[in-house]
Amino acid sequence: MKEKKSEMSSKAKLLIQLRNYQEQPVSGTSLAKDLNISRVAVWKTVQSLAESGYSIETSDNGYLLNPQKDNDFLYPWEFPEKEHLFYHYEKTGSTMDRAREMALRNAGCGCCFIAEKQNAGRGRNGRTWVSRQGGLYFSFLQRPNLAVADYTLFSLIVQIALARSISSICGKNAFLRWPNDIYINKRKIAGVILEISGEGDLIKWLSCGIGVNVNNVVPSGKAASCSEILGHSISRKDVFIKILNEIENVKKTFCSNAFYSQGNCALAAEWNSLTDCIGAKAAVFEPGNNNEDFYFDKTSKILSRGIFQGIDPIGRCILKTEDKTLIFNQGTVSLGILN
Repeated sequence: MKEKKSEMSSKAKLLIQLRNYQEQPVSGTSLAKDLNISRVAVWKTVQSLAESGYSIETSDNGYLLNPQKDNDFLYPWEFPEKEHLFYHYEKTGSTMDRAREMALRNAGCGCCFIAEKQNAGRGRNGRTWVSRQGGLYFSFLQRPNLAVADYTLFSLIVQIALARSISSICGKNAFLRWPNDIYINKRKIAGVILEISGEGDLIKWLSCGIGVNVNNVVPSGKAASCSEILGHSISRKDVFIKILNEIENVKKTFCSNAFYSQGNCALAAEWNSLTDCIGAKAAVFEPGNNNEDFYFDKTSKILSRGIFQGIDPIGRCILKTEDKTLIFNQGTVSLGILN
């Protein structure tokens, strides 16, 4: 589907103008002229932005966006060049559900669904992702020319981009854990989930869900957040933009014409360079019924123990046991590190 051109909303245009003036108030007359709208329309747009949480002071000299209170917003108009692709929810069950709904309505590639909170955030195999205020929770649609059998390659792209982005933001190495998690200091900080719909042997649409602990309170001591590591809160919008840009960078680096043919050796090698588990004693396991986060515990069903050798070109786990090498698809299993 060809992406349609988008006209910036009045909210987007007004915010750009107010931010350009920085700490100087700007009159309604000037804003009306710059935006080619009436002063009444300016006033209504200001009121609407204020209702959305923006701190805009009104005086005889005009309007002033308080830079100290220009909070961390993820509304569509914060992304004016692609505003028409963004959907924002104060609360929703899961952004993955919203992505599926729009995919079935033939929404175009690149549509993005962002929530402040999810009350039914999705992890793998129907498990939950705790989604508290202050985190970054979003899903986006893709329509790749990719075989259903190779869907995991897109997950590798996103995982690599997440690890790179979080490492840059936090100033500490973020490591990948098979099949779809990102850790810092052995604590989970982000995760990825994919949903696909196929037609024949090709993917018709793919939605990718990403959750990052940014400024939210983490659900347990097994998790970490960017703000905890840095010692201060940070902009979720900046994290979001950095992740999206890095996904595009990874695509450009690794996705040649050969990308769509039975795996990608270079992509797998990059993934393997970003994990801290190769050579570790590990167990491939199915989590117990009460294990919501795919952690290895006494309720887990161990399928095999061995030494983790990384992933193969299509993202499968390689586990070397005493007498053979085993390969595991993602499916319902995960990897637990034993040392």
